[in-house]
Amino acid sequence: MITVSKDVFPLAQVFTISRGSRTEAQVLTVRAGCGWGECVPYDRYDETLESVTAEIERLPEDVDRIALQGLLPAGAARNAVDCALWDHKAKTAGKRVWELAGLPQPGPQITAYTLSLAEPAEMKAQAAQNAYRPLLKIKLGTPDDMPRLEAVRAGAPKARIIVDANEGWTAEVYSELAPHLLRLGVELVEQPLPTGQDDMLSEIARPVPVCADESCHDRESLPALKGKYDIVNIKLDKAGGLTEALLLKEAALAEGYGIFVGCMVGSSLAMAPATLLAQGAAFTDLDGPLLLAEDRSDALQFDDAGVHPPKAALWG
Repeated sequence: MITVSKDVFPLAQVFTISRGSRTEAQVLTVRAGCGWGECVPYDRYDETLESVTAEIERLPEDVDRIALQGLLPAGAARNAVDCALWDHKAKTAGKRVWELAGLPQPGPQITAYTLSLAEPAEMKAQAAQNAYRPLLKIKLGTPDDMPRLEAVRAGAPKARIIVDANEGWTAEVYSELAPHLLRLGVELVEQPLPTGQDDMLSEIARPVPVCADESCHDRESLPALKGKYDIVNIKLDKAGGLTEALLLKEAALAEGYGIFVGCMVGSSLAMAPATLLAQGAAFTDLDGPLLLAEDRSDALQFDDAGVHPPKAALWG
């Protein structure tokens, strides 16, 4: 039997991107037998807590993971159910999910830590406070981002930096910023242009690798990315679960893309399956739990080695 409920996790501080701000993470928790999973409905993809709950509640009670792939589209609803079914199978089989999926035993992965979009002085302070972290991700996406870039680099002169524009730039803004991204040691820029308006990326210089986020959901997304992107950001909530995400990773690597494993802002339960996906990825951004004021029991471990795979008590 599959059940779904809402959980709310307050954030440690206001989290802002180019589309707006939030003070809490509202998630859906799905239980399938003795397994569970989590998803974060996202309005950018026309998802709400109510619409995703309705999708899940329409599923047959005896749905299995293989049938699920054809019953729901890629998205948050399928993700939570898929991950819950993986967890249920692992618990009933007495094995870990990585064993069931034929994957090598996972280890810790260095994860980015996200700096919220703010005025330059505040972003510099955020950067300085987190300068000890090996990889910082900067939320940008306005026409006036150059001072923010300079401020973050000044605040964290030794940290590796990646940038997420969240579709907020135009081709002109990106072209103006690109040389400065290189100068400031930025290693990656995520989704500089809006989905559907990103064809210019195949025509203009990309001195820093460009990653498809909103433009990449599942394997069906790949043909439209050719010549425009160098890396794909795989998120379980976009791909519709670990099953499709693993297949997307395999297909993307075969086509020569680098792999970025990302997340929505959720709890350790949402990140746990993604730690398996992140093995060997060029970039990992599974910092959701670090942004929360409180987390699930048996939460993921974060330390100098990065984010560790989950204990069986949490998931998988």
